[in-house]
Amino acid sequence: MPVKYFFKVQVALTLIFIGSTANAIDLNNGKSLHQAKCYQCHAEKSGLGNGDILYTRLDRKAKDLPGVKRMVSMCNTELRLDLFPEDEVDLVAYINQQFYKYQ
Repeated sequence: MPVKYFFKVQVALTLIFIGSTANAIDLNNGKSLHQAKCYQCHAEKSGLGNGDILYTRLDRKAKDLPGVKRMVSMCNTELRLDLFPEDEVDLVAYINQQFYKYQ
């Protein structure tokens, strides 16, 4: 993906996220999406059958809240999860609340 295109996508997603924070975040939707779209893949990636372990490992990739947003966005795009922007917001909020607790 060309850097210019990637930057435009990131800016668009950031603006969508900022705009959508005025709406209520639905943690239950985030939890449901996590179970349906994320857990199984993460369980397989961990090699231990535990999809949550990727969030709590010492070498985790998301080091801050923007990192969580980037990872969710990347998985949505690369794995064609077909999440709407508001679903990404809910999923990021759930993952952050459940595992990271970033400000």
